[in-house]
Amino acid sequence: MKKTTLWLVCLCYLLTAKGENGYDLWLRYTRITSPSLLTSYRQQANSLIISGSSATMRIVKEELTNGLSGLLQITPALRNTPYRNGTIIAGTPASSLLIHNANIRTQLQQAGEEGFVITTTFVNQKKCILIAGNTDRGVLYGAFHFLRLLQTAQPIPAQPLVSAPKLRLRMLNHWDNPDRTVERGYAGFSIWNWHTLPNYIDQRYIDYARANASIGINGTVITNVNANATVLTPAYLEKVKALADVLRPYGIKVFLTARFSAPMNIGGLKTADPLDPGVQQWWKEKIKEIYSYVPDFGGFLVKANSEGQPGPQDYHRSHAEGANMLADAIAPFHGIIIWRAFVYSHENPVDRHQQAYNDFTPLDGQFRPNVMVQVKNGAIDFMPREPFHPLFGAMPHTPLMMEFQVTQEYLGQGTHLVFLAPLFKETLESDTYAKGKGSTVAKIIDGSLDAHSLTGMAGVANIGNDINWCGHPFAQANWYALGRLAWDHTLSSEQIADEWLRMTWSDNPAFLKTASRLMLESRDLFVQYANPLGLHHIMGTSHHYGPAPWVNNLSRPEWNPVYYHKADSAGIGFDRTATGSNALAQYQAAVQRQWADVNTCDEKYLLWFHHVPWTFKMKSGRNLWEELCYQYYTGAAHADSLQATWQSLQPYVDKQRFEQVRMLLNIQHKEALWWRNACVLYFQSISHMPIPASYEKPDHTLEYYQQLQFPFAPGI
Repeated sequence: MKKTTLWLVCLCYLLTAKGENGYDLWLRYTRITSPSLLTSYRQQANSLIISGSSATMRIVKEELTNGLSGLLQITPALRNTPYRNGTIIAGTPASSLLIHNANIRTQLQQAGEEGFVITTTFVNQKKCILIAGNTDRGVLYGAFHFLRLLQTAQPIPAQPLVSAPKLRLRMLNHWDNPDRTVERGYAGFSIWNWHTLPNYIDQRYIDYARANASIGINGTVITNVNANATVLTPAYLEKVKALADVLRPYGIKVFLTARFSAPMNIGGLKTADPLDPGVQQWWKEKIKEIYSYVPDFGGFLVKANSEGQPGPQDYHRSHAEGANMLADAIAPFHGIIIWRAFVYSHENPVDRHQQAYNDFTPLDGQFRPNVMVQVKNGAIDFMPREPFHPLFGAMPHTPLMMEFQVTQEYLGQGTHLVFLAPLFKETLESDTYAKGKGSTVAKIIDGSLDAHSLTGMAGVANIGNDINWCGHPFAQANWYALGRLAWDHTLSSEQIADEWLRMTWSDNPAFLKTASRLMLESRDLFVQYANPLGLHHIMGTSHHYGPAPWVNNLSRPEWNPVYYHKADSAGIGFDRTATGSNALAQYQAAVQRQWADVNTCDEKYLLWFHHVPWTFKMKSGRNLWEELCYQYYTGAAHADSLQATWQSLQPYVDKQRFEQVRMLLNIQHKEALWWRNACVLYFQSISHMPIPASYEKPDHTLEYYQQLQFPFAPGI
C-alpha cells in the first residue's frame, strides 16, 4: 500500500473513531484532508496583518488565527511588516493604507456597509490576500467567508470576490420565555439564563454570536412573541444590556418583543389604547429608558390580536394605528417596529387562510416608514408544504419581512431529519405575478420589486441548551440555511447542503454524494408520509406532535384538524375556489389559474384548494383514495430506507454523532409508520374504501391511535 494511501486510511480511522458532540457546529476548523490542497493553502495563507483595534477586529484576528491553525495545522505569524508571500491583510480603507490604496474602490462601493471584498494582490512583489470591508463588520463577514472557502475546498479568489447581503435585516426570532422554557423548542431549555444574568456571561452566548456572524445573521429577538412585559422592567433591561454587549462586536443587534398591554401590566395605566396620550407618553419614556441601557437597540417585534394576545383592536384601533404609535416613539433612536401579520380570530367565521390578508391589505401605505410587516411564508402556520402567503404581492407600499420557521414544529420536531432549505427556496422562488411574470417572493422581500430599502428575513430559532444546540444533529443545517439565504437568497439548496456537510461532517466525495441526496429529499419525504397532496394542519393538537386528523372538539374551530381536511363520505379537502371560501381570489389572476381547476391543479396543493371526490382520477391513474394510500405507504417505506443509507456512511462519520443519527432515524421510521397507519385508518373510516390488498395492514386499530396521549411533549 502506498504511504499516502495508508496515511489517509489512518487519518480517516482516527477522525471517525473520535467522538464529536456537535457543539462546534459548522466552525469545527478540522485539518484539511487533501495533501495537495493543504500544501496549496499553506503557501497562499500563512501570516496575518490585521488593521484596526476595535473589538470586532480583535475577533477577526482571533477567528482567522484559530481557523488557519485548525484547518492548515500552522500557527499564522502575526505581522505588521514586511509583507511576505501568503500574508492575509484584513481591514477597512480607514484602518489600512494598503486597502485604501488598493484598486478595489469600485468593489467596495458594491459591498456597501456590511459586504466584503476578497482578492489576491501583490504587495512589494509578494503575493498577498486582501479581506476588505467598508466597516469592521464587513471585514468580519469576509473573514468568515474566507475560512468557509478553505473549509469547502474552494479556490482562493485571484480576482475580486464581492459579496453584499441582499437583505438588510437577517434575524433569528427566539420563542424563549423568562423561565427558560422554549415554545416549540426541541433542543432543551433556552440558552438565555436570565437568573444568572447580568453578572454571569456564559461562553455559550459568545459561541452563539460567532455562529450567527459566520452566516451573516445581524439581529436576534431574544424573547417570545407571546410576550411577557417583565422583560421591559429595569431589572431585566440590565440583563438585556449584558447580552447586547456580548453580541455587539459580532454585528448583532438585540430586539425585544413588546407586549401591547405593557402600559397596564407594568406601568400602572388603565388602558393600552394606542391613541391615548398617556399610553403614547409611557412608551416614549420606556423606549428612551431601553436605549439608555442598549444604545444600538434594534427595536420591537410585536404579536398583537392573535391567539389571545392583546393589541390595538381591543380598542377598535387598526394594526397600523398600533404599530405607528410604537414607531413614532422609537423613531428618534432610529429603531424599527416589526409587526407580525399572523392574526386570526375564532370569532371570525372567514377561512383562516383569508384573515391576515383581509386585515392588512386595506392598511397598505398607512404604516410609518420604520415599520415592517412580518409575514409567514404561508397563510396557515408553517405547514410542511404550503402555498406562498397571498400578502406577498398585495402590499406594494409596505415593506414585508419574511418569517420562516427553523424549528420543526410541524416537521417531525426533534426526531426527524428534515432539511428546510428546499422549503425556503420553494417560497422565495414562487411567482406572485404582482407586477407581471417574475415578481417572485424573493424580489418582494429584498425590496427590488417595490423599491423598499427596509428589508429582511427572520427565522424562528431551533436553538436550545442541548450540547449540540439543535437537538437533532442535522437540525443545525436549518439554522445555517436560514442565515445563508438571508444573506443571498439566490443560493441553491444543493450548494447550502454541500457547504454545511463539508464544514460539519466530512468532505469525502462518497459521503457528500449520499448525505446530500438524503438531505435534499428529506422535506418531500416528510410531506409524503405525513401531509400528502395538500393535506395540512392534521397534527396532534396543543403539542403538534404526530397525527390527529380526527380532532373536532376544541373550542376554536380553526384549531381542529377536521376544519382543514373536511373529509366526508363524498371526498376530502378544503374548497378555497369560488365555490368554497374563495381564498384563491386573494392571489393574482395568473396564480389563480394554476390552482383553480381541480383537473389541472398541481397535485401537491390539490387538497389545499379543492374538496375532491374519493374516486377522482389522479395523474398516476389511481383514484384519490388509492393515491392517498400510495403516498402514505411509499413515504413510510422510504423512511425505512434512510437507516440503510445512513449505515453506509458509517466509515466517514465519528462514532458519537453516527449513533445519534442512527437512533433518531429509527425513531423517524417508527413515527412515519404511525403517521401512515393513523391517517389511513381514519380517512378509511370516512371514505369506506378498502386499503389496497398489496399494502400491509396497520398493526393497531384506529381507536388505539386516537387514545394516544403526550402530556409532556416538548415545546408546548
